[in-house]
Amino acid sequence: MKARRLALVLLALLCLAATACRPERPRDLKARLSVAESLRGPVAEGFAQVLAPRAFRFPADHGPHPEFRTEWWYYTGNLATQAGRRFGFQLTFFRHALSPHPPERASRWAASQVYLAHFALTDVEGGRFHSFERLERGALGLAGAEALPFRVWLGDWSSRLAGGPEGVSTATPMHLRAAAHAADTASIDLTLEAGKPPVLEGDHGLSRKGAEPGQASYYYSLSRMPAAGTVGVGGERFAVSGLAWMDREWSTRSLGRDQVGWDWFALQLADGREVMLYRLRRRDGSVDPSSSGTLIAADGSSRPLSLADFRLETSGSWTSPRSGARYPARFRLRLPAAGLDLDVRPLLADQELDTSFRYWEGAVAVAGTVAGSGYVELTGYAEPGGGI
Repeated sequence: MKARRLALVLLALLCLAATACRPERPRDLKARLSVAESLRGPVAEGFAQVLAPRAFRFPADHGPHPEFRTEWWYYTGNLATQAGRRFGFQLTFFRHALSPHPPERASRWAASQVYLAHFALTDVEGGRFHSFERLERGALGLAGAEALPFRVWLGDWSSRLAGGPEGVSTATPMHLRAAAHAADTASIDLTLEAGKPPVLEGDHGLSRKGAEPGQASYYYSLSRMPAAGTVGVGGERFAVSGLAWMDREWSTRSLGRDQVGWDWFALQLADGREVMLYRLRRRDGSVDPSSSGTLIAADGSSRPLSLADFRLETSGSWTSPRSGARYPARFRLRLPAAGLDLDVRPLLADQELDTSFRYWEGAVAVAGTVAGSGYVELTGYAEPGGGI
């Protein structure tokens, strides 16, 4: 439920209270929020609510939905050079509305939308994980999102339609270019193909996160995107190729008061199938019955998964030297009806993002009945009672 994700309320207020937003977050403002805290809360007056399934329309739904309070464009993937050097990447853009109405002030700096972006690169052979964050108001062209032609950006970090206008009217953006650059430390410049058609997660695209009305998101994925381009790390550049995954969600309200976080999986299997699922964790240590997922067949067809359809066990742990959070280090995922018994292991133990809120999101390898690769996201482990 690709975090599915991070509320930006306090970050946005901090940013807009200043005379100007800085693209890089000051160190003393980092790790003040938890993901769950930012997604809890009462119904926000004036914003649209996720209450019933809707018709998805592409390419319009690749663009923003400002009538809802929060949304994200989430890209992750596993890449390798021809010689076999491996990398994982995450590039995510979050939009958060401070108000359901346009800004009242006439100033060109005035904004009712705030954008946050996270960029992370896992250098497997180098044994290093790099993460970066930017925050900006949706004004003066500093950050924003558009449907036609598709693009979402924050400064020079962006995902956009690549090539000419002939791709604009297609059902999916067939050629995306995703790019981010963080000084000489890390960079990506990738072309992502659509691969399979969009997968509507949950109930025809309505993904429930709890029992209360509106506690849900509209959610679709592009689950197997061929990727190629370059990765930069430590002053070197590498030609890479591999597979990426894009998640799109928008909502106004997601988590309930007793939910502390989730374990989210996006796995791409060697037999052409993909698995997306999330386990929502409650403060008392139990699993929320709204936990669910999707099994995607090689031909692109899909079927929903309820909590009863999968078994998720953890073994071992890794403790962050920065936050003190203790994360699971290995997973066994079983889907009996699909004949899957999977061993999921991180490619690096430390893939915790050092940003305004702490969470672990990283590249994983899959073994067992079918091999594969993917990404796992773990949130809420720094909160009291956040473990499972």
